[in-house]
Amino acid sequence: MPTITPFRSVRPDKALAGRVAALPYDVFNRQEACEAVSKEPLSFLRIDRAETGFPDDMDMYDDRVYARAKALLEEMIADKIFIIEDKPCYYIYELTMEGRAQTGIVACSAVSDYENGLIKKHEKTRADKEMDRIRHVDTTNAHTGPIFLVYRSRQLINDLIETKKTAAMPEYDFTSDDGIQHRIWVIDDSPSIAALQQVFSAIPCTYIADGHHRCASAVKVGIDRRSQNEYHTGLEEYNRFLSVLFPDDQLYIMPYNRVVADLNGLDADAFLAAIKANGFTVEYCGTEPLSPPRRGTFGMYLANGWYLLTADDSILSHDPVAGLDVSLLQDHLLKPVLGISDPRTDKRIDFVGGIRGLPYLEERVATDMAVAFSLYATSIQELLDVADAGQLMPPKSTWFEPKLRSGLFIHMLDE
Repeated sequence: MPTITPFRSVRPDKALAGRVAALPYDVFNRQEACEAVSKEPLSFLRIDRAETGFPDDMDMYDDRVYARAKALLEEMIADKIFIIEDKPCYYIYELTMEGRAQTGIVACSAVSDYENGLIKKHEKTRADKEMDRIRHVDTTNAHTGPIFLVYRSRQLINDLIETKKTAAMPEYDFTSDDGIQHRIWVIDDSPSIAALQQVFSAIPCTYIADGHHRCASAVKVGIDRRSQNEYHTGLEEYNRFLSVLFPDDQLYIMPYNRVVADLNGLDADAFLAAIKANGFTVEYCGTEPLSPPRRGTFGMYLANGWYLLTADDSILSHDPVAGLDVSLLQDHLLKPVLGISDPRTDKRIDFVGGIRGLPYLEERVATDMAVAFSLYATSIQELLDVADAGQLMPPKSTWFEPKLRSGLFIHMLDE
């Protein structure tokens, strides 16, 4: 069973939590991060994306960037912007988006559980992205971004959380600029901590929903510190990493759409013919943005018009990975027709989270892309099935909303 433990959090002063809390570092490009920090000087992006404090020509992976992140964190603690919890606690973290709430437990998960497969993953990671967060964690001596984990829902856990929520006022209650309400309760009494540990002990495994790079980086820092500590006991804080655990039946996944820069040397007619030859029916649907109506269908925006693509039975699959819509698009269109063999490295393709909406796809085609694809959202059950099968999804298969905020909880690797 995975180990889920309370921890001594470094967290914002109650009055400042809404100003400090920031979207994850990797949903911003550099310009967007700089604009966010300029708008809110207390934003945790100052630390998560410390290159925002340097001129644009500064290499974002320069040693000075990570040193600045460490200095800013220490400064914000010294200035009482952050407080240090007196004792190990759990936290309840509720996010409400457009009237739909999801509630998780903030805790520490074990590095050893990741190593032993009790924390299951479904995506590959990139070495360059891992190295960035490894250096950030190692230099700041802190886990600053929580790993979004999911578990198969248990009514006992739901009941315990609801009991705690109704028994006390939240420690934090604010609405972020994107309209998401964030409420957080502190669980610091011994009976409740023990009860949570007991109910979580019945869970056979957890799954990474979002944050594969953050998780892999935290684990590698822990393993490295373990190897360097001749007095290692297993109780050191580097053996654990910051996580938020949600039940699977409360999560909302949006599609992760694709845009491609060119038609691989084809004109529009030849492109449409090649799509049909590779296992899709193609139907022109007009100029109204098109969301796929069901699995196995895709919207395509090309030359100011929307098309409905439907996968033929001949290319459908019951395999957990090959049967995913993102795989059908990649294996039977993006690769054979557009020549995109590796979407992780090919600069001709870009990925667009569903939160941006279909008009954004049209905008990209009008500016810097040739064709856009809207996808049907991957389900949480598909994600769990892939992870349980020990397989990996194609990159950018899921876009979870709402996004967890960074800066509300920090786990220090030593105290």
